[in-house]
Amino acid sequence: MSKVLIVFASRTGETEAIGNLIAEGLRFSGHEVSVVPVKEIKSDKDLIGYDAYVLGSATYHGGMMEKMKTMLFIAEKAGLENKVGGAFGAFGWSGEAPERIYDTMENIFKMDMVGDPLMLKSSKLGGGMQMAHEYGKKLASKLTDS
Repeated sequence: MSKVLIVFASRTGETEAIGNLIAEGLRFSGHEVSVVPVKEIKSDKDLIGYDAYVLGSATYHGGMMEKMKTMLFIAEKAGLENKVGGAFGAFGWSGEAPERIYDTMENIFKMDMVGDPLMLKSSKLGGGMQMAHEYGKKLASKLTDS
């Protein structure tokens, strides 16, 4: 059983809901998951001890939320190279935040990323719940393969 940390930055609660659904998908596969708001990550020590990291932020004014940007600078010091990773987020019309988080995790942190970032307008619309569960299952599969 692997340990997974999901960190989210949410304005309206939708990105948090998506993070919890991804966690369910991981738990269905037998993994231990912690879902925490970004404000709880104060230093790189808060990121130690996990096998996979899933980071999410709502897209707000064309970018990720400021607290997630700050957390990414903290994560740079955490030694996440080759760890399994994923990115997600809710958005209204553009959706840049999950893509930027994903690119940072893949290119700066050199993590072993799952497919593409999960981008949903809502967990309640258009099969969002199922897509989030499936994303969690993809992460679980990558953990099993690594």
